[in-house]
Amino acid sequence: MSDAGPTAGTTPSRTPSQRLADLGLELPPVATPVAAYIPAIRVGDLVHSSGQLPVVQGQLLATGKVGAGDGLVAPDEAAGLARVAALNALAAVADAAGGLDNVVAIVKVVGFVASDPAFTGQPLVINGASELFGEVFGTAHARSAVGVAVLPLDAPVEVEVVALVR
Repeated sequence: MSDAGPTAGTTPSRTPSQRLADLGLELPPVATPVAAYIPAIRVGDLVHSSGQLPVVQGQLLATGKVGAGDGLVAPDEAAGLARVAALNALAAVADAAGGLDNVVAIVKVVGFVASDPAFTGQPLVINGASELFGEVFGTAHARSAVGVAVLPLDAPVEVEVVALVR
């Protein structure tokens, strides 16, 4: 891995669960799938999450397209929603890994943004997810931020990850 990633055999000064607590956050229960899939699957030392929505206590926090203007989800609000979706993805990953402290790093993030046709700020929206992962793991990751016409349940954002685990 590059210098930005984790190094084998090193121990961070604080565990991911401690860093999450430092942020005043805790992992939510793993979201119940809305179709025929599982929240995450482990393959060797990687865990792949399914796409996660900005759901809290079973409720989608917002619906609609992201963009500027009346009736649209503002980009800064969407970034907050991406952070919530990322926390849900982290819960699914931690569950498959046997706990958050078994997660070494997030190596890949794919963020989907239900976008108004004129909206081109998808990377800024998905920064909400990337910044959370950076705060919890202290490492960088590869990422894609994709604008789409619509997401499940009319969610504004969806986040999926690949994590390196022990």
